[in-house]
Amino acid sequence: MRTASFILLCSLAATPIEAASRLKELVSIEGVRDNQLVGYGLVVGLNGTGDRRQTMFSAQSLTNMLQRMGVTVNPASITVKNTAAVMVTGSLPPFAQPGLKIDVTASSIGDANNLQGGLLVLTSLKGADGQVYAIAQGSIVTGGFVAGRGGAVQTLNHPTAGRIPQGASIERAAPAPDLSSRIKLQLRDMDFTTASRIAAALNQKFASSSPVAKAENGRTISISIPAEWASRMADFVSSRENVTVETDRPSRVVINERTGTIVLGKLVRVAPVAIMHGNLSVEVQTELQVSQPAPLSQGTTQVVPQDRVAAREERARNVMLKEGSTVEDLVKALNAVGTTPRDIIAILQSLRAAGALDCEVEVI
Repeated sequence: MRTASFILLCSLAATPIEAASRLKELVSIEGVRDNQLVGYGLVVGLNGTGDRRQTMFSAQSLTNMLQRMGVTVNPASITVKNTAAVMVTGSLPPFAQPGLKIDVTASSIGDANNLQGGLLVLTSLKGADGQVYAIAQGSIVTGGFVAGRGGAVQTLNHPTAGRIPQGASIERAAPAPDLSSRIKLQLRDMDFTTASRIAAALNQKFASSSPVAKAENGRTISISIPAEWASRMADFVSSRENVTVETDRPSRVVINERTGTIVLGKLVRVAPVAIMHGNLSVEVQTELQVSQPAPLSQGTTQVVPQDRVAAREERARNVMLKEGSTVEDLVKALNAVGTTPRDIIAILQSLRAAGALDCEVEVI
């Protein structure tokens, strides 16, 4: 079976500088991020698909919850198949205030095989500092099901994990950085040239007696809040997000040999080089012939294998690249002589080993 392969050529401008991008897509504000929340809870109301006796902690959790409600039972003497112990996770958004609703995910940690139709009982969600930031409760949506019994069972999607839309209410304000006098921007892809251009663009945008932005390294840009924007922090951040900068990234060729996919920049330079690439194929065929004995003879039927070996070597395909050639020129020349994507992968790796390819080669 032939595997589908393709080559994607990224078109760039006539200069090595890429098209201008907004800072909103390039950087994030240091400290403004989501915070992960986690909690342990119980899901009730299952149709006999909950934890079994082997999962002891779910029975213990149920008895502890009942004890807080004034009901005392022995965890060793109860069998409840409609309850499952779950781990509840969620993300606390930046600047979130009490009362905000967020989505949470409940995942079985015992031997329950289906959370469909279950209800998560009041569960505290804690942050990395051990403080409770949200309370979760609600019906679980699994997006799947398990039907049948015995050996005839049909399962759709993943029924042991489900989501509770707007299932948690924030009870404590999220940690937030102090943005009153200074903010720091972090580049998602480290590059000293891009960081320097961002600082220059911000200084030009918010012109004052002294520069407001400074590139500390290839990832961090420090910004002092101008006095006229001190009382309008949100407006200042919004104006900063819409500043456009011409980004600069290293040339790179990405190769996925499993699928025969090559992603490469148009302006990757190739040193003057001659490429010769051929192919040798050897074919071995075996035919089984049946030898029948003559009528009324004492012979037996025999199967006689007939082997045929054929070797074929294609002519080497020759490609010459001159000074100033790009990978685009190389690919066009290789396609013109009928080279396959897998051949091009081998050629690009050989060019990189020979030092004739001025870029990074990443194999995924």
